[in-house]
Amino acid sequence: MTGVPTRTLLLWCPDWPVLAAEIVDGVPAIGPVAVLHANRVVACSERARAEGVRRGLRKREAQGRCPQLTVVDHDPGRDARAFEPVVAAVEEVAAGVEVVRPGACALGARGPSRYLGGEEPAAERLVEHVAQTCAVESQVGIADGVFAAGLAARVGQVVPAGGTPGFLAGLPVEALGRPALADLLRRLGVRTLGDFAALPAGDVLARFGFDGALAHRLAAGRDHRPLAVRQPPAELAVTADHDEPIDRVDAAAFAARALAERLHDRLAAHGLACTRLGIEAVTAHGQELHRVWRHDGLLTAAAIADRVRWQLDGWLSGSTGRPGARPARPTAGIIRLRLVPDGVLAQAGLQPGLWGEAGEERERAHRALSRVQGILGPEAVVTAVLGGGRSPADQVRLVPWGDERLPARPGEPTWPGQDALPAPVEPAGSGGVTGSGGAVGSGGVTGSSGAVGAGGVVGSAVGVGGATGPGVPPWPGRLPPPAPAVVLPAPLAATVYDAVGEPVGVSARLQVSAAPARLVVGTARPVDIVGWAGPWPVDERWWAPAEARRRARFQVCLADGAALLLAVEAGQWLVEAIYD
Repeated sequence: MTGVPTRTLLLWCPDWPVLAAEIVDGVPAIGPVAVLHANRVVACSERARAEGVRRGLRKREAQGRCPQLTVVDHDPGRDARAFEPVVAAVEEVAAGVEVVRPGACALGARGPSRYLGGEEPAAERLVEHVAQTCAVESQVGIADGVFAAGLAARVGQVVPAGGTPGFLAGLPVEALGRPALADLLRRLGVRTLGDFAALPAGDVLARFGFDGALAHRLAAGRDHRPLAVRQPPAELAVTADHDEPIDRVDAAAFAARALAERLHDRLAAHGLACTRLGIEAVTAHGQELHRVWRHDGLLTAAAIADRVRWQLDGWLSGSTGRPGARPARPTAGIIRLRLVPDGVLAQAGLQPGLWGEAGEERERAHRALSRVQGILGPEAVVTAVLGGGRSPADQVRLVPWGDERLPARPGEPTWPGQDALPAPVEPAGSGGVTGSGGAVGSGGVTGSSGAVGAGGVVGSAVGVGGATGPGVPPWPGRLPPPAPAVVLPAPLAATVYDAVGEPVGVSARLQVSAAPARLVVGTARPVDIVGWAGPWPVDERWWAPAEARRRARFQVCLADGAALLLAVEAGQWLVEAIYD
């Protein structure tokens, strides 16, 4: 606890919950408005007070006194968000601000009073600046300590230095903000803060406990803690203005490298590193361009420069690298370039290992791949990200090296060794197909975990449900392990024939017209099918007709030893993947 209270300036915005509701939700504060918490009024507007509404009233009683009352639920988050611009406006005049609560902030009075010509001029300057910047009315109180300054702000008073105990002595005990303690003190005959402060400190501690002892110090004008001022966030963004508009990629790359080094040095000075980079540009015609680059790791100066160069190349060349997709080129050159570290974290170096440098191989590979990207572009080096989905193609997403590795669909792929649902038994007529754990001879196709002989499809067949772990969303109809060895980037068109040469079809009730006997992929020669399993349906996004997709999948084993994953959709057979 501090012995000598700090000379404190406190800025208070009356009826702040009501003003916050007007700022955020558009509720007009000039009308009768009451903010309720637990069915009781915690704040009300001036017009509502004129109608008899007071804090602590129940909702029904408040509406009875003012039938036109607008009721708003109390939202501390809304109050805090709306108060942030007010605190920022105060910090423009004086540093070292502590937010006491939404609607009140305090700071040491010594600094502002010295360079603004006194305590009263400093108070007037703050009130005027907040009114001009935020259009919010406020009052300022100055006293010794935060508690006394808050009470002085209620009446807009500057208490002389050393006069705080006398200022507090005549106030009622309710000013402590502790209703239970105030009620007990009144029943004991203690009605003012001066009477309470006159009691021996030891007796107060023994009778009222630790909270009562803190209140006793406040009543005597002695704060129990110093100001806990907040540090304004450091300005990390860097900006470069150009007199001559930049309309060439080589000139933009040169400017980008210098700006990237400035940003990296500024972050390093604060012990920070960047994971998301915002790139902003303004053209000579006032057009504003903005893009955010994400990175799976820490962006070095070279990595920042590469991403800025790639982005400027995309803007100035008017091309994304994909045929038929060319965004409009800016109508003028770039005159302002700004880099904003959108995501920062503490820079932590790698601890050297006992038998070598930790992460040395990874760093070497990262530099090599980044160099290739710098020469050929960000899309030249991609890595696979595994996620959820029903088919093998859905479970893999290719992302450029260094970008954030987020799966296209939530969930994790099924890996070998995880439990998978058994495959259903094939309808009659398929031949040589077993359920879970079954074993067949030559030419057989097995279900989940089944062993096969020569020519069989190794592994599990597609089940009606997918294996999921803790916290993994379910994917009914997903492909259980093992995964196919090759997933085709674009499925190949195929045709399946029966023994008499007629095309095989699958009805809406999953009835196969005949047993598959031969497979023709594109223009290749027909190959006999020696084993097959299916069909297993996948009906996706049926609730969205434009995105709905319904297909049935088969596993087939061919006479040449190949094992394929087939799908039939809208009467068309497709080869989706190839097994080893």
